[in-house]
Amino acid sequence: MKTKLTELLNIQYPIVQGAMAWVSDAKLVAAVGNAGGTGVIATGGREASWVRQQIREAKKLTGKPFGVNVVLMDKDAEEKIKIICEEKVAYVTTGAGNPVPHIKTFHEAGIKVIPVVPSLKLAKRVQDNGADAIVIEGMEAGGHIGKLTTMALMTQVIPEINIPVIVAGGFSDGRGVAAALTMGAAGIQIGTRFYASEECNVHINAKQAIVDANDLGTEVTGALHGHAVRMLKNKLSDRYIEMERSGAPEEELIKLVTGTSRKGPEEGDIEWGAVQAGQSLSVITKIEPCKVIIERLIEEAKQAIRDAQKYINTNIKSQMIDIVTSNRHFI
Repeated sequence: MKTKLTELLNIQYPIVQGAMAWVSDAKLVAAVGNAGGTGVIATGGREASWVRQQIREAKKLTGKPFGVNVVLMDKDAEEKIKIICEEKVAYVTTGAGNPVPHIKTFHEAGIKVIPVVPSLKLAKRVQDNGADAIVIEGMEAGGHIGKLTTMALMTQVIPEINIPVIVAGGFSDGRGVAAALTMGAAGIQIGTRFYASEECNVHINAKQAIVDANDLGTEVTGALHGHAVRMLKNKLSDRYIEMERSGAPEEELIKLVTGTSRKGPEEGDIEWGAVQAGQSLSVITKIEPCKVIIERLIEEAKQAIRDAQKYINTNIKSQMIDIVTSNRHFI
C-alpha cells in the first residue's frame, strides 16, 4: 500500500504509531517498524539521557525508520533536540510549542519534520516554513486534545495542504484507515490500539483496562481550564471533574493529577492513575502482537475499499474510483 507518506519515510504501510507519554519506547517502536509501519518514541517527561538510550536501543532492534516526538514546552527540549540531531533519527514529530524555529536545525541534521497541528491556520504555517508532513489530530484521540473532531479537521485541512497529511484521533481498525485514505490522507496515526499490544512495555492492568473498556469508556478532564485530556473513566477522572465543576482552584486540580500519567501505565493503578486512551475502544478486544494488528488494519482497509463499491449507485461507482485513485496523496 503506497502513499506519499510511505514514499517520504520509506515504509511499507502508511501506519504511524503515535507518541504516548510513558508508553512509547524502543521496544514498541521497533515492533511497529518491523511489521511495516513506523513508530515514534515519546520523550515527554523523560530525562534527556533516556531519550538517547532509547534511540540507540531502537536502532539495535530494527533497521526500519522511526521517529521521536519532542514536547517543545519541556524545560529540557533544547537538550533533547540536540540529542536527536546527534543520533540522526529518520524524523521528528513535535507538539506543545512552535516548531518553526527548529525546522532548519532538524533539516541540517538530515531529519524530516512532522509537526502535530490542531488547525488549518497552523497547518499552513508549518507547511510554508518547510515542514515535510503534518499530523492533524482530532479530539477523539487519547491524551491532550484540541477542540475539533478528526472529520472536521480532515475536510478542512487536507484540500488546502500540499505536503502529506497524517490523520489521528479515533482510529483502531481498517475501516477507519480506508475512510481516511479515501478522503486524501497520506497516513494514519494510531495510539490506543498499539497501547494494547504485546510489545507495549506498560503494566498489564493498563492494557487490560483498554481491552475491557466500551465505546463510552473515556472522559475528558481539564477542558474548563484549557488543558483537555482524554483518558479512561476511573476514580481519578470522576474526582477531577467533580472538583472542576465545583470551582476548585487550578492549583488543586494540578496537584490532583501530578504524576498520574506515569502511575497508570508504569504502576498499573487504573483507578487513580491516568490511562490516556482514545474513543475507538470497542473494536479493541484483545492484546495482540503489533504484526497482527498492522496486518489486520491493512487487510480490513483493503476490504473496506472494495466493499464501498457495493453501497454506491453504479452510475457513480466509476467516478468515486477515479477520485480515490487520482488522490494526490497516493502514488
